[in-house]
Parts: sequence; C-alpha cells; structure tokens
Amino acid sequence: MIDGYEVSTDPARLDPARIHHWLSTDAYWALGRSREKQDRAIAGSLNFGVYDTASGAQVAYARVVTDHATFAWLCDVYVDRAARGKGLGTALAGAVRDHLAPHGLRRILLATHDAHGVYAKAGFEPLDDPEHWMALAFSRQRATGAGA
Repeated sequence: MIDGYEVSTDPARLDPARIHHWLSTDAYWALGRSREKQDRAIAGSLNFGVYDTASGAQVAYARVVTDHATFAWLCDVYVDRAARGKGLGTALAGAVRDHLAPHGLRRILLATHDAHGVYAKAGFEPLDDPEHWMALAFSRQRATGAGA
C-alpha cells in the first residue's frame, strides 16, 4: 500500500455512513442508492477499506462479490475526493487482486466508464471476447415494461 495508508478487509473498520454518502452522492453508478440497499451490499460482499494511518479515517472503499473459487466482481471502488491523485485507486485494485490471487479464481471482472488507466496499472485489461458476455439489466426491463 502507499505510505501513510493501510488496506483492511476487517468489516468492523468500515464506515458504512461514509461509504453510503460517497456512493449515493458522488459515484455515477450509485447515485441515489438507498442506505438500506448499500448496507445489504456491504453485508453480502468482501469489503476493502483504505485508512489514513495517522487519523484512522477511511479514505477509500471497494467491494467484491465472489464465490472465492471461480469468479469475482470488483465494484463500488471509490476514493474520497480529498485523497485522490495519490495512487490509492490503483493500490486498492492491486490489493484486491493480491488478496484474491490465492483462491485460484478464473477471473475478476469490473466495469468502468472512465477509470481504465487506474485498473490497467493493476493488471486489468479489456475483455478478449466481449461478444460472449451478456447481462440482464432489471432496471432497463422495469423502465421499458419488458418482462412484466
């Protein structure tokens, strides 16, 4: 990790109120997410917090949905605006990668609109065969009335 910061997967160290505030007000993929939904997401995931070693304050967060055997989805990666520009996002992605490596997963996936360079530094790259992947987006179905 970067000097002056530490990463932890200890759920007791997480600041759920801060995480919810970050994501629901400043993360394009989670704007307006309810606190109840965020708390459920935290409870069902492997969570990573980055903490300032001097103050103990949480300055970044990432969540991983995984079976710990074959697959993981890295999501909700967020670095507090005041702590950006120090390489914490790349370091956090690397910490997730390193934590999951012993499990022998086939792949770790993520989606990003604008942070490809951050994740590339941690070894992530575009899918070789994106045409093989599909998604079921419930929010689109509800919006269009499909599947009703």
